[in-house]
Amino acid sequence: MSKIINESGKRKKAVARATLREGTGIIRINSRLLDTMEPEVMKMKIMEPLILADEVAKKIDANITVRGGGAMSQTDAVRLALAKAIVAYTGSKTIKNAFLEYDRHMLVADVRRNEPHKPNDSKPRAARQKSYR
Repeated sequence: MSKIINESGKRKKAVARATLREGTGIIRINSRLLDTMEPEVMKMKIMEPLILADEVAKKIDANITVRGGGAMSQTDAVRLALAKAIVAYTGSKTIKNAFLEYDRHMLVADVRRNEPHKPNDSKPRAARQKSYR
């Protein structure tokens, strides 16, 4: 029986869930192949963990579902989930260190969120207009 790894990644409102198993290097995102992804910038950003993992990436298949957020947030969430899954699959300290050295956000989620609106006000940071008359 082959080893199956499930990991998730978040960025803003986007949530990605990655399932890794033994295979031939096929990566699917929402049932679409990674090769068909547009634009090229998003494709390259998702491929970064695969390029750094090199040999391991050719021996695994990944099925990733992502929903919520915008296009770049989804890309970052997919990248995070994929990198975390690769590290969990291999258990290798060298791959983990390579990911952290290249970009810390490959394994650690960016926890920044947007600030909520204040009660009876227009924007989170804007003060109410003051009237002198």
